[in-house]
Amino acid sequence: MDIIWIGLAFLFGFGVSRIQLPPLVGYLIAGLVLSIAGYEPGPMLHEISHLGVLFLLFTVGLHIRLKNILRFDILGVSLSHLVFSTLLFTPVALAFGFELQSAIIIAITLGFSSTVLTAKNLERRNELGAFYGRTAIGILVVQDLVAIALIAYTGGGVPSLWALSLFALPILRPVLLRFLEDIRDDEIWMLLGLGLALGGAALFDLFHLSGELGALAAGMLLASDERADKIGKKMWGVKEAFLVGFFLEVGLTGFPDSRGFYMLAVLLLLLPVKSIVFYLLFTKLRLRGRTSFLASISLTSYSEFTLIAGAVAIQNGFLPPEILVVLGLTTAISYAMNSPISIKEERLWTKWHDYLIKFERAGRHPEHETVSLGSAEFLIVGMGNAGRAAYDKLKADGKAVVGMDIDPARIERNLAAGRRVVYGDIQDRDLWISLDLENIKSVMIAMGNETVKENATKTLRATGFDGLIYVLTMREEEAQIMQEAGASAVSIPIKEAGERLAELSAAIDNKEADSTP
Repeated sequence: MDIIWIGLAFLFGFGVSRIQLPPLVGYLIAGLVLSIAGYEPGPMLHEISHLGVLFLLFTVGLHIRLKNILRFDILGVSLSHLVFSTLLFTPVALAFGFELQSAIIIAITLGFSSTVLTAKNLERRNELGAFYGRTAIGILVVQDLVAIALIAYTGGGVPSLWALSLFALPILRPVLLRFLEDIRDDEIWMLLGLGLALGGAALFDLFHLSGELGALAAGMLLASDERADKIGKKMWGVKEAFLVGFFLEVGLTGFPDSRGFYMLAVLLLLLPVKSIVFYLLFTKLRLRGRTSFLASISLTSYSEFTLIAGAVAIQNGFLPPEILVVLGLTTAISYAMNSPISIKEERLWTKWHDYLIKFERAGRHPEHETVSLGSAEFLIVGMGNAGRAAYDKLKADGKAVVGMDIDPARIERNLAAGRRVVYGDIQDRDLWISLDLENIKSVMIAMGNETVKENATKTLRATGFDGLIYVLTMREEEAQIMQEAGASAVSIPIKEAGERLAELSAAIDNKEADSTP
């Protein structure tokens, strides 16, 4: 039977990707189809699903530093939004016949947003390090802690007092970093990541805390270290494969009765309200309009913790069993609704900019930094391996160069190495409007995400930059897209390396031919 769900996941995932939707929408549809066919998820699928979530949250933790999420604005928005959601959804649950205590529990769980969906969308766009990405993840961490408290209240187990010892985990960081210096083989990097993710989850489970939170904490132990990126890349394929199980399992929760469908419809109609309230709260606490909008879109969904906390409450008699199917299908559909919107979020922000910007409060915003490119003539966006190499080459040739990146940890590493690098989100139209680009002769975009590069190139041209834009690409098809977006030229390293190799081989062959009498 396992070959059936794997096959359906492939077919539907491939099908929706052909119409420019994320494959996870196809996996959810595959789960719903299997549910209609009467397929019951077994322990194997559940374990695959669980492991996929752990591996994803571990890789998210690799990009998150505690100081970036322990902020007043994050705590304020998280708790205020949960209070509002409870006040919003409690009357809805009461109207469908639930008792007051049950209604409040349902309302709290519906206030949660999906950690898995948000993290996956941010990772796909390579924006876990962006300010709005860090803000969204911070909100989710607070929500997960509230979910743990709710699970404890409904009988899922009270955290052990020994859990306080987990605050000592940071002392392991120097040991881990020293250990990383001795690793050379790729498979060992991957096994280390898998082991840390599972070990962190098992440790938190031991103290009656969320294993998912433990995997996230394990990743955070390595955050800001350059080798953390390597671990994340080595785990990518395994993580993506296991996450298929998670989205299938969400889709497999089944279908409710007619009364449940009415409740589901009401909950889906109220989903945009969650997004609107997030946006208003963010702007109230002086976040910029764009940051508030992107973070709000990322958080517009119901959560896997809605299902987890709901299942525990059902097991201990706090909720009737039939509500789990409603919560499961509502969560699945919210995922399917969020995914295509998140792909178009930049276009939506540009379209609604003039209206939404009215809610932005005047004054200095938390993410505001005065960015000056000084006398630089060359700007390199994306300070990974390729960006660093380009920077160092230009610097060695005596050129005035400056780098830009969205990841604070990467910026710190480059600054420590003596490179001048500033923070900036290249898809942010307001950034390019505020920057003085008069001295810039060329912008080099050395990043991996195709959508980000395309949006950044279009934004640069739309804001009036008429200099040269060079884009690093991996495929010839992608190169065509970048040129249509406004790139002056593209670089395809693999193709260029092959051509150079052929030139060297031909030169050697010609030299040997010339030397033959």
